[in-house]
Amino acid sequence: MTPRRRKMLWTIAITALVTLIGVVLAMNFATPEKKLERKIEHHYALADPQYRREMSVMLGPAIVPGNRVEDLHNGDQIFPAMLGAIRAARKTITFETYIYWSGEIGRELAEALAERARAGVAVSVLLDWVGSLKMDEALIQLMKDAGARVHRYRPLHWYNLGRMNNRTHRKLLVVDGRVGFTGGVGVAEQWTGHAQDPDHWRDMHFRLEGPAVAQFQAAFNDNWIKATGEVLNGADYFPPLQRAGDMDAHMFIASPAGGSESMHLMYLMGIAAAEQSIDLQASYFVPDALIHKALIAARQRGVRIRILVPGKHIDSETVRLASKAEWGPLLQAGVEIHEYLPTMMHNKLLIIDQEMVSVGSTNFDVRSFRLNDEASLNVYDRGFAQRMTRVFEDDLKHTKRYTYETWAARPLKDKLIERFVLPIKSQL
Repeated sequence: MTPRRRKMLWTIAITALVTLIGVVLAMNFATPEKKLERKIEHHYALADPQYRREMSVMLGPAIVPGNRVEDLHNGDQIFPAMLGAIRAARKTITFETYIYWSGEIGRELAEALAERARAGVAVSVLLDWVGSLKMDEALIQLMKDAGARVHRYRPLHWYNLGRMNNRTHRKLLVVDGRVGFTGGVGVAEQWTGHAQDPDHWRDMHFRLEGPAVAQFQAAFNDNWIKATGEVLNGADYFPPLQRAGDMDAHMFIASPAGGSESMHLMYLMGIAAAEQSIDLQASYFVPDALIHKALIAARQRGVRIRILVPGKHIDSETVRLASKAEWGPLLQAGVEIHEYLPTMMHNKLLIIDQEMVSVGSTNFDVRSFRLNDEASLNVYDRGFAQRMTRVFEDDLKHTKRYTYETWAARPLKDKLIERFVLPIKSQL
């Protein structure tokens, strides 16, 4: 083979490889065809029955009465509650999470799941492949050897390269089909403790009993079917559920494979219905243009808006820059933005008009709205909303308010970097 021909073949090969990489990246970065493009107008208040009617039919599962929701704060409350429920399991455990790393809490949780599997409980564990890359394989083997079924969600294969960017970000634990947990907590050492220093994060998780637990189980089933082809059904997974309290609630899901705009639509509908107040804790606040317009429109009709975001302690500097780049118009409109100072604030909490509380895995960013598999719980109960407002305001004591003057005077270096990160904000 002549040098010229060899060079030509190398050029063809490199061109083909670059083209393939470009196609794969484009497939991963592309958002679904269905995309909201117009701002939702304010037609009714959140307390209006029409709001609940539309939320039930447009976002999936109906709002069901008779639930009891308990808020759990930081690892010192969250992990004992989850471990206690697991150790009390008699028939089934279903567990799905994004982050599962090693460390003491990772081992303790794996050992608890393994012990229940050895006792005859049907244990099903679904771990996101990317989110569990740092997990010690010995922990997975421990659970499998005990009889638990453990699967990775979308592991790397040649046939799913176009979906590698679509991860499950859901955090779900259901025990005996009767007790459900959801929130923002992953399994890693930074979630332990009580947010006492920058190495231990501020976060919340929620424990629910009542009819809405069946919707938690259905949400787990959604991705379990995708990963295994198996349906988990029967009375051990979906037992008859009695009233456990007086709260109305529903759990709904979103994924690029179906209903990817559900979370986006929920936030837009909630903001559009607000008449008094919007309180938002967002660990990653990178909303799109529609959300920006909706927030400014809410301010123009007199809604008080308080947004609490991480301060200097954040696990993604790129997210911080992409977020801050677009705060100017919000601040000018009178939106309050507060930065949490003690540690990384990982909460995902939305309270509207002290009527509705939304919690779960969903971040306030384009990735959660359109690329991730997410699960969110909405609770319609004034007493619970007032309690969570007190929690919000307690966190607010540990923040510094960010002003428009501060935003306008931010360093030139940050402004230049923002120009590079804004075009890729959907991937952050």
